[in-house]
Amino acid sequence: MVYLLFFLLFLAVFIGGMTLLRKGLFELSASRMKNWLAVMTDTPLKGLIAGAVVTALLHSSSAVMVITIGLISAGLLKFSQSIGIILGSNIGTTFTLEIITFNIDAFIVPFAVVGAILMVLRNRTWQNIGAISFGMAAVFAAMRGFTFLADPVTSLPIVELALTNLNNSHLMSIFTGTVVTAMIQSSTAMTGIIMGFLSEGTLSMNSAIAAMLGANIGTCITAMLASIGAGKEARLTALAHVWLNIAGAAVLYPFIDQIAALAPMTTTRPEVQLAHVSVVYNVIASLLVLPVAEKFGRMIEFIHGKEERS
Repeated sequence: MVYLLFFLLFLAVFIGGMTLLRKGLFELSASRMKNWLAVMTDTPLKGLIAGAVVTALLHSSSAVMVITIGLISAGLLKFSQSIGIILGSNIGTTFTLEIITFNIDAFIVPFAVVGAILMVLRNRTWQNIGAISFGMAAVFAAMRGFTFLADPVTSLPIVELALTNLNNSHLMSIFTGTVVTAMIQSSTAMTGIIMGFLSEGTLSMNSAIAAMLGANIGTCITAMLASIGAGKEARLTALAHVWLNIAGAAVLYPFIDQIAALAPMTTTRPEVQLAHVSVVYNVIASLLVLPVAEKFGRMIEFIHGKEERS
């Protein structure tokens, strides 16, 4: 019970840190990011680039999707322009995964102290910089916590049974990744948990990749919630996000074992291997859809436009 409480505590620290980090970045650059998204989306390729850059800067594909849906609801973007942004956001979110694999343990305390000091200043800019610094410290501290707890938590019978089921079933791993991510509304947090178990050897690479695919699907819940009451085109954007991530998972699913076998060729650390796999998967999946982005948009309108008219 104590280990589970600590695990929940580290999860709360991770999500809180990501929230602070995003808030600081958002406050510093939100208006410029919105204007850039509104202007740089006249072609799917430009939308992909804009979506990837903005997501990498804000460290949140969910935040970019909420911004996109808000712009569509306000009439500043059309549904057809959002496809490129969705593809780019899937690429940009892998930037965060690569960052959290860095070993900056020595800087956690200094980042936290500096961040705490800056956040109590009256100047809003310094407050936002402090939120970014403190948020980064919290995220990296939580990641170390996940790694530390992975071994003792797996000794609990219920967790041991759950991990056994995950290691024996790719479908169960995808389902678990989807549900947990939908509950905590953070694919990065879910993948961080996976990395913690992976680094301790309690989760196989095959299952970790499958759970990562599930996390990509589960993160769509934020866009679906944001689209409620936001109009037809905003709803179509959220649905396109869901279909793109489901289709990507379905295409990669038959090759999970082969990819897991190739992952050790990239680096020796398993959690970094997973981050690299996520980058390659999202880049390839997005680039494959990019040439047919407009046709995909028309397909979504054909399938779900009927629901809006009925």
